[in-house]
Amino acid sequence: MRHRVGLVGVVAIAGLVAACSLVTTPRPDPTAKDVGLTVYAASSLKGALEAVRTAYQAATPGPTLTIASGSSSTLRTQIEQGAPADIFLSADQANPTKLVDAGLTDGPALDFAGNTLVVIVPTSNPARISTPADLAGPGIKIIAAGADVPITRYATQVVANLANQPGYPAGFAAAYVANVASKEEDVKAVVAKVELGEGDAAIVYATDATASTKVTSIEIPPAANVAATYAGVVVKASAHVAAAHAFLAWLAGPGGQPVLARFGFAPPS
Repeated sequence: MRHRVGLVGVVAIAGLVAACSLVTTPRPDPTAKDVGLTVYAASSLKGALEAVRTAYQAATPGPTLTIASGSSSTLRTQIEQGAPADIFLSADQANPTKLVDAGLTDGPALDFAGNTLVVIVPTSNPARISTPADLAGPGIKIIAAGADVPITRYATQVVANLANQPGYPAGFAAAYVANVASKEEDVKAVVAKVELGEGDAAIVYATDATASTKVTSIEIPPAANVAATYAGVVVKASAHVAAAHAFLAWLAGPGGQPVLARFGFAPPS
Protein backbone atom coordinates (compact mmCIF):
# COMPACT_ATOMS: atom_id res chain seq x y z
CA MET A 1 0.00 0.00 0.00
CA ARG A 2 1.29 3.36 -1.00
CA HIS A 3 1.80 5.98 1.74
CA ARG A 4 1.29 9.58 0.81
CA VAL A 5 3.39 12.30 2.33
CA GLY A 6 1.60 15.59 2.70
CA LEU A 7 2.96 18.95 1.54
CA VAL A 8 3.90 19.89 5.09
CA GLY A 9 5.90 16.67 5.46
CA VAL A 10 7.77 17.27 2.20
CA VAL A 11 8.74 20.78 3.28
CA ALA A 12 9.86 19.52 6.67
CA ILE A 13 11.99 16.77 5.17
CA ALA A 14 13.54 19.17 2.65
CA GLY A 15 14.37 21.61 5.41
CA LEU A 16 15.96 18.87 7.50
CA VAL A 17 18.08 17.69 4.56
CA ALA A 18 19.18 21.27 3.85
CA ALA A 19 20.06 21.85 7.48
CA CYS A 20 22.12 18.66 7.64
CA SER A 21 23.83 19.66 4.43
CA LEU A 22 24.81 23.02 5.92
CA VAL A 23 26.25 21.35 9.00
CA THR A 24 28.15 18.54 7.34
CA THR A 25 29.41 20.21 4.13
CA PRO A 26 30.41 23.83 4.86
CA ARG A 27 31.53 25.95 1.95
CA PRO A 28 35.32 25.79 1.73
CA ASP A 29 37.23 28.94 2.61
CA PRO A 30 39.55 29.70 -0.32
CA THR A 31 41.94 31.58 1.97
CA ALA A 32 42.45 28.45 4.07
CA LYS A 33 43.77 26.29 1.23
CA ASP A 34 47.30 24.96 1.52
CA VAL A 35 49.37 26.90 -1.00
CA GLY A 36 53.07 27.15 -1.62
CA LEU A 37 54.43 30.67 -2.15
CA THR A 38 57.82 31.24 -3.73
CA VAL A 39 59.45 34.41 -2.46
CA TYR A 40 62.32 35.98 -4.41
CA ALA A 41 64.16 38.18 -1.92
CA ALA A 42 67.21 40.43 -1.73
CA SER A 43 70.20 38.66 -0.19
CA SER A 44 70.30 41.16 2.70
CA LEU A 45 66.91 39.79 3.82
CA LYS A 46 67.98 36.15 3.91
CA GLY A 47 68.51 35.75 7.66
CA ALA A 48 65.45 37.78 8.60
CA LEU A 49 63.19 35.87 6.22
CA GLU A 50 63.97 32.56 7.88
CA ALA A 51 62.43 33.99 11.04
CA VAL A 52 59.65 35.63 9.04
CA ARG A 53 58.75 32.29 7.47
CA THR A 54 58.48 30.61 10.87
CA ALA A 55 56.38 33.45 12.31
CA TYR A 56 54.07 33.71 9.30
CA GLN A 57 53.40 30.01 9.02
CA ALA A 58 52.61 29.90 12.74
CA ALA A 59 50.26 32.89 12.47
CA THR A 60 48.67 31.81 9.18
CA PRO A 61 48.27 28.03 8.90
CA GLY A 62 48.03 26.95 5.29
CA PRO A 63 50.55 28.84 3.14
CA THR A 64 54.14 27.63 3.07
CA LEU A 65 57.01 29.84 1.97
CA THR A 66 59.96 28.90 -0.20
CA ILE A 67 62.64 31.61 -0.21
CA ALA A 68 65.16 32.21 -2.99
CA SER A 69 67.68 34.98 -2.34
CA GLY A 70 70.11 36.89 -4.49
CA SER A 71 70.82 40.30 -5.93
CA SER A 72 67.62 42.30 -6.35
CA SER A 73 68.51 43.21 -9.93
CA THR A 74 69.23 39.58 -10.85
CA LEU A 75 65.99 38.35 -9.31
CA ARG A 76 64.03 41.05 -11.11
CA THR A 77 65.57 39.99 -14.42
CA GLN A 78 64.66 36.37 -13.71
CA ILE A 79 61.04 37.36 -13.08
CA GLU A 80 61.02 39.32 -16.34
CA GLN A 81 62.16 36.14 -18.06
CA GLY A 82 59.32 34.10 -16.54
CA ALA A 83 60.80 32.66 -13.34
CA PRO A 84 58.01 31.17 -11.16
CA ALA A 85 58.01 33.67 -8.30
CA ASP A 86 54.88 34.67 -6.40
CA ILE A 87 56.40 37.58 -4.47
CA PHE A 88 59.46 39.78 -5.06
CA LEU A 89 61.09 41.52 -2.09
CA SER A 90 63.75 43.99 -3.18
CA ALA A 91 66.38 46.00 -1.30
CA ASP A 92 65.19 49.08 -3.17
CA GLN A 93 62.13 50.61 -4.79
CA ALA A 94 63.60 50.82 -8.30
CA ASN A 95 63.55 47.13 -9.19
CA PRO A 96 59.93 46.50 -8.13
CA THR A 97 58.91 49.68 -9.95
CA LYS A 98 60.43 48.31 -13.17
CA LEU A 99 58.23 45.24 -12.86
CA VAL A 100 55.17 47.42 -12.16
CA ASP A 101 55.91 49.58 -15.19
CA ALA A 102 56.29 46.44 -17.34
CA GLY A 103 52.85 45.21 -16.29
CA LEU A 104 54.30 42.14 -14.55
CA THR A 105 52.80 42.73 -11.10
CA ASP A 106 49.39 42.51 -9.51
CA GLY A 107 49.09 46.00 -8.09
CA PRO A 108 51.68 48.58 -7.02
CA ALA A 109 54.84 48.08 -4.97
CA LEU A 110 54.54 48.13 -1.17
CA ASP A 111 57.35 49.49 1.04
CA PHE A 112 57.97 47.13 3.95
CA ALA A 113 61.37 47.89 5.53
CA GLY A 114 64.18 50.40 5.90
CA ASN A 115 67.93 50.15 6.40
CA THR A 116 71.01 52.35 6.68
CA LEU A 117 74.63 51.90 5.62
CA VAL A 118 77.90 51.40 7.48
CA VAL A 119 81.53 50.79 6.60
CA ILE A 120 82.81 47.34 7.56
CA VAL A 121 86.39 46.16 8.02
CA PRO A 122 87.78 42.75 9.07
CA THR A 123 87.95 42.44 12.85
CA SER A 124 91.75 42.52 12.64
CA ASN A 125 91.51 45.74 10.57
CA PRO A 126 94.94 45.40 8.92
CA ALA A 127 94.54 48.66 6.99
CA ARG A 128 93.87 50.57 10.25
CA ILE A 129 90.72 52.22 8.91
CA SER A 130 89.04 54.33 11.59
CA THR A 131 86.74 56.69 9.66
CA PRO A 132 85.03 56.66 6.25
CA ALA A 133 87.59 59.25 5.12
CA ASP A 134 90.21 56.49 5.21
CA LEU A 135 88.49 54.73 2.30
CA ALA A 136 90.28 57.14 -0.02
CA GLY A 137 93.73 56.32 1.37
CA PRO A 138 96.50 54.93 -0.84
CA GLY A 139 96.53 51.16 -1.22
CA ILE A 140 93.13 50.55 0.40
CA LYS A 141 91.28 47.59 -1.15
CA ILE A 142 87.53 48.21 -1.21
CA ILE A 143 85.07 45.43 -1.96
CA ALA A 144 81.95 46.58 -3.81
CA ALA A 145 79.06 45.07 -5.77
CA GLY A 146 78.03 45.28 -9.40
CA ALA A 147 76.61 48.46 -10.89
CA ASP A 148 72.99 47.23 -10.91
CA VAL A 149 72.96 45.96 -7.33
CA PRO A 150 71.02 48.27 -4.98
CA ILE A 151 73.85 48.49 -2.41
CA THR A 152 76.05 50.01 -5.12
CA ARG A 153 73.60 52.81 -5.82
CA TYR A 154 73.22 53.54 -2.11
CA ALA A 155 77.00 53.43 -1.54
CA THR A 156 77.61 55.74 -4.49
CA GLN A 157 75.25 58.28 -2.94
CA VAL A 158 76.95 57.94 0.45
CA VAL A 159 80.38 58.52 -1.12
CA ALA A 160 79.08 61.63 -2.91
CA ASN A 161 77.64 62.88 0.39
CA LEU A 162 80.87 62.19 2.25
CA ALA A 163 82.84 64.13 -0.36
CA ASN A 164 80.88 67.22 0.65
CA GLN A 165 81.50 66.81 4.38
CA PRO A 166 83.96 69.08 6.20
CA GLY A 167 87.40 67.55 6.57
CA TYR A 168 87.14 65.14 3.64
CA PRO A 169 89.97 65.39 1.14
CA ALA A 170 89.55 66.86 -2.31
CA GLY A 171 88.98 64.11 -4.81
CA PHE A 172 87.58 61.76 -2.16
CA ALA A 173 84.97 60.22 -4.47
CA ALA A 174 87.45 59.58 -7.28
CA ALA A 175 89.97 58.06 -4.88
CA TYR A 176 87.27 55.77 -3.46
CA VAL A 177 86.39 54.52 -6.94
CA ALA A 178 90.06 53.94 -7.74
CA ASN A 179 90.39 51.82 -4.59
CA VAL A 180 87.59 49.39 -5.57
CA ALA A 181 89.39 46.05 -5.92
CA SER A 182 86.47 43.81 -6.87
CA LYS A 183 82.75 43.90 -7.67
CA GLU A 184 80.64 41.07 -6.27
CA GLU A 185 77.27 39.62 -7.24
CA ASP A 186 75.40 40.81 -4.14
CA VAL A 187 75.92 42.33 -0.72
CA LYS A 188 76.30 38.94 1.00
CA ALA A 189 79.26 38.17 -1.25
CA VAL A 190 80.74 41.60 -0.41
CA VAL A 191 80.52 40.88 3.31
CA ALA A 192 81.99 37.40 2.85
CA LYS A 193 85.06 38.76 1.08
CA VAL A 194 85.72 41.28 3.85
CA GLU A 195 85.23 38.54 6.45
CA LEU A 196 87.91 36.49 4.69
CA GLY A 197 90.31 39.43 4.69
CA GLU A 198 90.32 39.63 0.90
CA GLY A 199 89.50 43.32 1.14
CA ASP A 200 90.15 46.11 3.62
CA ALA A 201 86.67 47.61 3.73
CA ALA A 202 83.22 47.83 2.19
CA ILE A 203 80.05 49.86 2.47
CA VAL A 204 77.13 47.57 3.29
CA TYR A 205 73.76 47.57 5.01
CA ALA A 206 73.83 47.99 8.77
CA THR A 207 71.84 44.76 9.15
CA ASP A 208 74.50 42.74 7.30
CA ALA A 209 77.22 44.18 9.50
CA THR A 210 75.26 43.31 12.65
CA ALA A 211 74.72 39.74 11.45
CA SER A 212 78.46 39.09 11.04
CA THR A 213 80.83 38.25 13.88
CA LYS A 214 83.88 38.64 11.64
CA VAL A 215 83.67 42.33 10.80
CA THR A 216 83.75 45.59 12.70
CA SER A 217 81.41 48.46 11.81
CA ILE A 218 82.46 52.06 11.35
CA GLU A 219 79.59 54.51 11.44
CA ILE A 220 78.85 56.86 8.55
CA PRO A 221 78.01 60.42 9.67
CA PRO A 222 74.22 60.85 9.74
CA ALA A 223 74.47 63.84 7.41
CA ALA A 224 76.07 61.64 4.76
CA ASN A 225 74.12 58.41 5.28
CA VAL A 226 71.16 57.38 3.14
CA ALA A 227 67.92 55.58 3.92
CA ALA A 228 67.52 52.34 2.01
CA THR A 229 63.86 51.53 1.42
CA TYR A 230 62.84 47.94 0.70
CA ALA A 231 59.74 47.32 -1.43
CA GLY A 232 57.82 44.24 -2.50
CA VAL A 233 55.37 43.27 -5.23
CA VAL A 234 53.07 40.38 -6.05
CA VAL A 235 53.98 38.83 -9.39
CA LYS A 236 51.07 38.92 -11.83
CA ALA A 237 51.76 35.40 -13.14
CA SER A 238 51.39 33.90 -9.65
CA ALA A 239 48.79 31.16 -9.28
CA HIS A 240 48.16 32.35 -5.73
CA VAL A 241 47.73 36.11 -6.03
CA ALA A 242 45.38 36.46 -3.03
CA ALA A 243 47.66 34.47 -0.74
CA ALA A 244 50.69 36.43 -1.98
CA HIS A 245 48.98 39.75 -1.21
CA ALA A 246 48.06 38.46 2.25
CA PHE A 247 51.69 37.64 3.02
CA LEU A 248 53.02 40.96 1.72
CA ALA A 249 50.45 42.88 3.77
CA TRP A 250 51.37 40.85 6.87
CA LEU A 251 55.07 41.54 6.33
CA ALA A 252 54.50 45.29 6.04
CA GLY A 253 52.05 45.33 8.95
CA PRO A 254 52.09 44.70 12.71
CA GLY A 255 52.69 40.99 12.20
CA GLY A 256 55.91 41.18 10.23
CA GLN A 257 57.49 44.41 11.44
CA PRO A 258 58.56 43.13 14.89
CA VAL A 259 60.25 40.14 13.25
CA LEU A 260 62.19 42.38 10.85
CA ALA A 261 63.08 44.71 13.73
CA ARG A 262 64.83 41.84 15.53
CA PHE A 263 67.32 41.79 12.64
CA GLY A 264 67.89 45.55 12.66
CA PHE A 265 65.44 46.59 9.96
CA ALA A 266 63.46 49.78 10.50
CA PRO A 267 59.99 50.62 9.24
CA PRO A 268 60.08 52.08 5.72
CA SER A 269 60.63 55.83 5.66
